[in-house]
Amino acid sequence: MRKICVMIIRLWQRLVSPLYPPSCRYYPTCSEYAILSIEKYGVVKGGLKALWRVLRCHPLSKGGVDYP
Repeated sequence: MRKICVMIIRLWQRLVSPLYPPSCRYYPTCSEYAILSIEKYGVVKGGLKALWRVLRCHPLSKGGVDYP
């Protein structure tokens, strides 16, 4: 299941993400963070951590370096 989720995120990075300007306020980007957290914590916990990260990535956020 992890490989499928990571593959879907990689497809997003290659096909959809280049259509939008770079706007992530964090390093690593939100999609890279999702991959790292899914590989480290598993699909459920890593997916929830990735969702929380995406919710925090908005124009009013400071941003910065944030690893899972």
